[in-house]
Amino acid sequence: MRFTVRDFVEASLYPNEDAVMQEALQLLLQAHPEMKIELAIVRYQQELLSIEDTASLAGVSWGQMKNILVERGIPLRFKTETFVQKERPSRSSR
Repeated sequence: MRFTVRDFVEASLYPNEDAVMQEALQLLLQAHPEMKIELAIVRYQQELLSIEDTASLAGVSWGQMKNILVERGIPLRFKTETFVQKERPSRSSR
């Protein structure tokens, strides 16, 4: 016999099933941080996220994410303003 999500709610340990699932997912990602990268890349490939947002979701830097995507042969999509901001210093910082 296994516990179900509903069991946690019925025991008043969580207010609802969504709260159980959210904590379970959070703990799963803490135990397997590499999954954050995989999940973020899927969203990037679905064109739901920019490289910057993908990196943030995965918990890595923009440069690291760019390298991961290149290593995997995943085409990079740049917004012109993002590329200019990341690759060139702004005039005000010169």
